[in-house]
Amino acid sequence: MGERDLWRVLVSFCRATCLESAPKSARIALNRRMAAASDSISLELDGRMLEALARLNQIGASINQLGTGEEIRLEDILKLVVESATHVIPGASAVIYTYDARVGAFDPLSRVSAGDWMPATSGDEPRPDGLGMRAITQRRRVLSYEEPELTIHPLKRLAGAQVVACCPMLFAGQPLGILYVYLNESRPFDAMELLLLDNFVNQVAMAIAQAHRLNRIHRDLRRKDDELNRLRRAGLLISSRLRLEDTLEAILQMALEVTGAQYGIFRLFDPKEESLVTRAIAGEHLARPKVETLSLDSPSVMTWVARHRQPALISDLRQPPWNELYYPLDAQLEMRSELAVPLIGASGRLEGVLNLESPEVGAFDEQDSHLLQALATQAVIAIQEVRLLDALQEVAELLLDQPSHQVLRRLAELACELLNAAAGAIWVLEGDRLVLQAHKPGQEHSPSLPLHHSLVGQALLTGAAVTAQDVRSDQRFFRPELAQRQGWGPALVVPLFSGKDREPIGAFGVYRSAEAAGAITPSSSLTGSEWDEKVLTSLGHYAVLAVHNAAHQAALRSAQEQRAVAETFAAVGDIAANLLHHVNNKLGTIPVRVQGIQDKRPALLEADPYLNSNLAEIERSARQAMEIVRESLSFLHPIRLAPTSVAGCIRTAIAEAALPAEVRVQTVGLESLPQVSAGEKGLTLVFVNLLQNAAEAMKGDGLITIQGMARAEWVEVAVSDNGPGVAPELQERIFEFNFSRTPGQTGKLGFGLWWVKTWMARLGGSVQVESDGKNGATFWLRLPYAREAGK
Repeated sequence: MGERDLWRVLVSFCRATCLESAPKSARIALNRRMAAASDSISLELDGRMLEALARLNQIGASINQLGTGEEIRLEDILKLVVESATHVIPGASAVIYTYDARVGAFDPLSRVSAGDWMPATSGDEPRPDGLGMRAITQRRRVLSYEEPELTIHPLKRLAGAQVVACCPMLFAGQPLGILYVYLNESRPFDAMELLLLDNFVNQVAMAIAQAHRLNRIHRDLRRKDDELNRLRRAGLLISSRLRLEDTLEAILQMALEVTGAQYGIFRLFDPKEESLVTRAIAGEHLARPKVETLSLDSPSVMTWVARHRQPALISDLRQPPWNELYYPLDAQLEMRSELAVPLIGASGRLEGVLNLESPEVGAFDEQDSHLLQALATQAVIAIQEVRLLDALQEVAELLLDQPSHQVLRRLAELACELLNAAAGAIWVLEGDRLVLQAHKPGQEHSPSLPLHHSLVGQALLTGAAVTAQDVRSDQRFFRPELAQRQGWGPALVVPLFSGKDREPIGAFGVYRSAEAAGAITPSSSLTGSEWDEKVLTSLGHYAVLAVHNAAHQAALRSAQEQRAVAETFAAVGDIAANLLHHVNNKLGTIPVRVQGIQDKRPALLEADPYLNSNLAEIERSARQAMEIVRESLSFLHPIRLAPTSVAGCIRTAIAEAALPAEVRVQTVGLESLPQVSAGEKGLTLVFVNLLQNAAEAMKGDGLITIQGMARAEWVEVAVSDNGPGVAPELQERIFEFNFSRTPGQTGKLGFGLWWVKTWMARLGGSVQVESDGKNGATFWLRLPYAREAGK
């Protein structure tokens, strides 16, 4: 019940009891005086209430402006509260102290007071066992006249304090400070005064909580800004390193700097050995650092992080389970806390583990963990970029001195290493087929794919990267049983184009293991990473260079061979012309002499038939020898290229080769071949040599298969036998001039395969042998299209 209500009850009581026996005139006069007194008291109480409400409104408005940029400080609000308390409670003196729950004590420097008769005195701070501390510990208002066992602070009593109210400032049940209100008269606080004090402390509690929250926000913002600046500087520092070793050392140093750690070690993951390999270590006074390679199944914090792919924040390494897992950084240093984070790429590949340690307990917190994880993300990007640069540099060096098939195979291997893929392959477009050129060893691929009905072909047709979540069930994949057998899952294929006109060259694809993709993370799919596409596209550019370089090298070799052949044939032609002149002179005398004998000794010849027949045979043989020499030397003259039927030349060659009866010849696809640019006699002789060579290799018994195919720029003819084959070390030598596996043969010139290769070079084509050295051999002939064929 308020003071106003008490006065009204008192007036009513007086009216009902005191005036009951008084004269009427006296009762009237007394009623008038009591009514006037009641109205005066009501006006005074209304004024105090209005002032209290105005003070509360002013305090609330100040709290609302706290932290908005206005010139309102927490100290100003506290000052306003104590002044308001002294105004609404006449004769009172008020003091506020803030409370630090971490140390369990009041802050003497936070003192704010109001009131004329209660000056600040040295030593008048709240006592640990005083009324204020009881209000804090019990989280309730404490009145001195209700706690007889506790006394008012002696210095306050000397200043005149008779009564004190201790009102704790509570926010969400936690004490933030206390409001002392002293009276210099011995009376209790009335209900309205206590209600006002409760409102004051509630508002002050909100103000202090708001100030603390704003301070935390500003502190966090400053820390975040500092962290971002450190990460930005770390990114610039890391990205400026070109070598992987320098990059790793820079990452470790920045990790120490941004977290304030003293020691650290960086280990990269070796997928082949399933282990963590030390690549960088940092820290002062390291006597015997343990930098051994850690197997992934060995007990240590770093291997635990690698296996679980999640960070580990350890406040005390002596506590289980970490005390059993900890692997010492140094044999002579004891570490008490550790922070380790995994480095995981966009493809889900584990790159390594970054580990920081400290000899202090609780040296790292969640903020350090988040900061180190952010740095680890930058580190992964930097490591991947350095690896990509190293790979591109390696390929650039290979392009200078290695054949194209080795460059392409290495590109497929590098793609698998960089993208954590199980298989990689490169195809080149030939007509409406994609022909396999290279792949990572140990995996099986289709030798050719249809352009219009395959996942690889879709990349070339659409001109963009094509992905698949699981090629085992993807309808676009040409051979799902192949993917099923080898356990392929996600796939990424990029098209290969040449130059600004984007001439289609082929496609480059990688396949990730379905088991590995499912065991890592959803991001390990090759379908959602721009980095994967960037890496494969970059390597694809070098694949295009390798294909073009191979074509240019082949053209250069062909030109050089044709020039060498032309020079050789020119020299041989000069020798042959001189030889022909002398041979003709010598052979030419034979028929003349025979005719002279026949003219001058007819009787002798008639009498001796044996002599006559021998002279006639000598004349015929001499004339045939001269004709054979002329025909053989005709091949040394410049070739007159003309549209030539491959099938016709092969039919003639089969007839002229005089093959044994046990040698069978099978032809496939010859009649549909377009005409080629060649000389009919020379091309026929090429096939004669190849047929005779195959028959000799099969020792006169076996099958020869001749198959023709029309490619984009060539007509290809494959001459295969089922003989013993050609050993790999002999596959280049068999085309040399003086090479022969059957020395001492008679009845042949012995030019053999050298002549075949030379003649093909003169035609603008080529010949190669393909054999495993055990199961037959195939000679591949490439012939240019005749111009009339529109090629």
